[in-house]
Amino acid sequence: MRVTGGVPQPTALNQTALAPVHFVPQSALPAGVAYEQYIFDTRQVPTRDGLHDFFNGLAWLQFPLIKWRLNQLHVSQIELSGIAPVRGPARDALTVFDENAAFLQAPDVLWQALAAKDWNTLFVDLRSLWQEARLVLFGHALLEKLVSPRKAITAHVYRVQVAGNSPAELDAWMALDLSAEKLASKPFAHLPVLGVPGWWAANEDPAFYADSSVFRPPRP
Repeated sequence: MRVTGGVPQPTALNQTALAPVHFVPQSALPAGVAYEQYIFDTRQVPTRDGLHDFFNGLAWLQFPLIKWRLNQLHVSQIELSGIAPVRGPARDALTVFDENAAFLQAPDVLWQALAAKDWNTLFVDLRSLWQEARLVLFGHALLEKLVSPRKAITAHVYRVQVAGNSPAELDAWMALDLSAEKLASKPFAHLPVLGVPGWWAANEDPAFYADSSVFRPPRP
C-alpha cells in the first residue's frame, strides 16, 4: 500500500478494502506487536470469543472501508509517535470512534439541538422530525452494551452528510471523510441512544428525559 505523508490516498484505500480480512485466534498476535499494526501487515484480525469481538467482526463485514481507514490512521500514528503508555489525542479519538461511534444523518435543527444538549427540544418539541433522521450504530463496544439495554448508554455521534442511504454509500463517504486531525478535534455529540423516538418504549413519556443523570445539561 502507498501512504503519502502518513495519509493513505483514496486509490490505496479502495485497493486495501478489496482485500478481505481473516479472523484468527487472539493467540496469533505475536508478543510485542501492536494489534493495529498486525492487522495492517497481515490482513488478519485477532479475535477472542465473546460479544465484543463478535460485534467487531460484524463491523468489518458491514463497513470494511471505515474499518480499514481507522486501521491505517492508527498505523500512521504509530509510525509518528511509536507505542507509548499514553496514547495521544488522535489515537484516543480513533479508539473512541471504533468502540462507541454512531452515525447520524439529520436535519440541521436536530443536530443543533443535539450538539447543544437541548434534550427537550431534541426529543419532545422536534420529536416528529426524527422520522427524517437516520441513526446507524457502528461501535462494537456500544453494540455489546446494548445487548443488556439501560437508559444511560451513550454513543459518540458523528454527523454524516452523504446523499445516499445504503450502507455501502455510508461506508465510502465516511472512509474518505475521516482524518486523524478531524477526530482529534472531538467532532462528536453525546447521545443517550435509548432516548431516540421509537427505540425504547419508556421514552414515549416526556418525563423520561427529565433524568438529569442521563440527559445532562451542557457544561457552563
